[in-house]
Amino acid sequence: MTSRADKKPSTLKRMIWMIVGTLALIALIAGIKVLLVIRMIHSLPKPGPVTVSTIKASEQTWQPTLDAVGSLRAVKGADLAAEVAGMVTGVDLTSGQDVKKGQLLVQLRDGDEIAQLHQLQANAQLAKLTLVRAREQLAAKAISRADFDTARADYKAREAAVAQQQVVIAKKQLRAPFDGRAGIITVSPGDYLAAGTTVVTVQQLDPLYVDFNIPQGELASLKVGEHVHLHLDAWPNRTFDGRLSAINPKVDTSTRNVQVEATVPNPGKTLTPGMFAKVRVDVGTRHPQLTLPQAAIVYNPYGDTVYVVHPGKGKDEHGKPNLPTVKQAFVTVGATRGDQVAILKGISAGTEVVTSGQIKLKNGATITVDNSVQPADSANPAPQEH
Repeated sequence: MTSRADKKPSTLKRMIWMIVGTLALIALIAGIKVLLVIRMIHSLPKPGPVTVSTIKASEQTWQPTLDAVGSLRAVKGADLAAEVAGMVTGVDLTSGQDVKKGQLLVQLRDGDEIAQLHQLQANAQLAKLTLVRAREQLAAKAISRADFDTARADYKAREAAVAQQQVVIAKKQLRAPFDGRAGIITVSPGDYLAAGTTVVTVQQLDPLYVDFNIPQGELASLKVGEHVHLHLDAWPNRTFDGRLSAINPKVDTSTRNVQVEATVPNPGKTLTPGMFAKVRVDVGTRHPQLTLPQAAIVYNPYGDTVYVVHPGKGKDEHGKPNLPTVKQAFVTVGATRGDQVAILKGISAGTEVVTSGQIKLKNGATITVDNSVQPADSANPAPQEH
């Protein structure tokens, strides 16, 4: 009779075979699935070539620049105000008129002051005659030296009173302090002006100053006399040129910026003080630089790259030339200028790179080139309206 101990090895053997069979079945199923996936991948159509645009890297003359934003300011500009109170009797000015230095703009009532001036002039004339007689009498020793000195002092006092009254009358007249263009005037004869009331602004429009700020780290590259180029929204297709005229000797401690002033000729008086301007300052000397459109660069956290085009080699099974392929290359970029970027390292002049369509590419991808539309590649781009 077989004991229970004799049955144990037989049971263990069956369990082992069961496990082995299960594993073999799982492996068979997995193998079938893998074969099906491989067959499916091979049956998929091969991806076609990607249509891209390309350009050859080229050397261009590069002018290093600093960009900033600034505002225009008149070389001479003033808001003219009445120094004394009075009634307006005349306005010899129209809004927007060009005026000359010393030109009368607004007249306040001065009849009483002029009458008093005439009286003082008469007194001064009498004092002058008295002084002449005193000088003759002193020569004849008919009066003392003290009487002569009194007559001379009285004449000088009368003259001073006349001069003082003339100043009072001059304050009743508002005159242009320099050549320029007047603003909008709203006062009329009959209006009463209080002392200090602003009447009109006068601005000298040619030339103009443009004030802007640059970081203190760029201060060493600036020199008085450098060329400055202005771009304004009001004239998008024009560039206004000037010269850097002054650099503030003090750095703003709150912003660590330094104020810079440039002078811009304005012979046509198209520019107006207070306008916003984009400023570009030429710094350093012009030199050749390898450039590409900024659209050609693929910016990544691990490094900037471009796709370099390699011509296709040989022919396919149908006897047609193989299409070109692309390979990713790391580049070191430098300063930008408009739509362009300087390439410091990574490729050489004449290298053909992809400028659009990079998002669909990978190393070794085949491409077809269509350069009918190219990305912007201007050193001085201007807004375009369509």
